[in-house]
Amino acid sequence: MEVQWVGVKSPRLGPPHAASVILSILLGVWSSQALEMNVGKINHMEAVNGSTVMLPCVYYSCIGIKNLYFSWQFNESGTMQKVCDSVIASEDAMPHVSVYRERVEFVGMNDECNISILIWNITFEDGGEYTCFGRNPKEKGKNHSAIFTLVVVDELRVVDNTLATMLAAAVGGAIALLMGFMLLKNFTLFVLSKLEEKNRECLVTSSGIDNTENGLSGSKADSKPTPKKK
Repeated sequence: MEVQWVGVKSPRLGPPHAASVILSILLGVWSSQALEMNVGKINHMEAVNGSTVMLPCVYYSCIGIKNLYFSWQFNESGTMQKVCDSVIASEDAMPHVSVYRERVEFVGMNDECNISILIWNITFEDGGEYTCFGRNPKEKGKNHSAIFTLVVVDELRVVDNTLATMLAAAVGGAIALLMGFMLLKNFTLFVLSKLEEKNRECLVTSSGIDNTENGLSGSKADSKPTPKKK
């Protein structure tokens, strides 16, 4: 059944067009299976001079690997210097890594697709961009790379929390003021209700006294009996 849009003529796909569409689909599926190198969501680190740091990197491949080549490279003033490299024969094979830079140790575990490295006693010269690169012959030589930036400092910066402290104090003060106002309001309403109740009692008492003095009904004054008719 041929689907057509209203008002638009949909031509039939001939063999060349059909082959082109199928090729595009296959290429899309193939690209989704391509090798990927990943250094994490946070691709930078600030570390103190003399400390030891780990540069993370893992690889992913949906169809698996075969003789995967990987390397770490350091960008030294625009020139890429090799830090270490190796070939991983298969998913369950541990690589024999060659290290070309001092104080560098491979700490990856291939069963976890981990090819991270460790740098001992870092110096200011170690600061810069490190590239984790991989190429998988099983994917027709597909390759990918990711960059991790290392910043070496004398000491870690202390975060200034002055503004946050001021905001917290202001919010706390506003809440305390509001609570105090509500308590004062409730106390004032309580006092006014008591005063109003007392005024009502005074009015009732005063009305009873006036009626008694004037000899009105309900008073205790003696009343003369009505004379009987003979």
